[in-house]
Amino acid sequence: MSINPSTHDRVAQLLGREPRGLRAIAVSSPGGEPMVIRVASLVDDKPFPTLFWLVDADLSYRIDQAEAGGLIKRLQQRVNSDVGLRQAMARDHASHIALRAEYITPSEQRRLRQLGMAEVLARRGIGGIADFTRIRCLHTWYAAHLVIPNTIGAMLEGWWRQLPVAEGGVAGSRSDCGALADGTSALDEAGET
Repeated sequence: MSINPSTHDRVAQLLGREPRGLRAIAVSSPGGEPMVIRVASLVDDKPFPTLFWLVDADLSYRIDQAEAGGLIKRLQQRVNSDVGLRQAMARDHASHIALRAEYITPSEQRRLRQLGMAEVLARRGIGGIADFTRIRCLHTWYAAHLVIPNTIGAMLEGWWRQLPVAEGGVAGSRSDCGALADGTSALDEAGET
């Protein structure tokens, strides 16, 4: 979805501030409400490794609650004890780096080289994470997951499904959340049903 003035204003309202580096709506709700935005990789003349930013207030709140309840620590313990999860996370980061590189414009590439920062984005994964075995922030993982499914996003959805509805649990998954900017479901894009 392109950024017209009303979309820009809605994103600003959702963020509670003027959006910086806003490039596109990556995922929207079935009603057309922005859920995830795509951000430029160079913002205010500095590298900005967070490609996708979660702007959906309800999802952000649910993730805030999960993080406050210690979910990052519990998920990190699972990751630490499972080499398969760590390998999957490394693949997620590599895919994200490649996708981000596709969106970097030639002028941004030139400026990043001038700043001596061209390699920074090639070494930083989802949300700018340098250590590919660390979770750090569920918001960044889930924003990226809504665009292209990833390990931590799937773990978060699994955790939500286990909770009673009264405690923030959900019966569905991201297929209930929204659509990619081209109107397809994130599940369709991944080849899942």
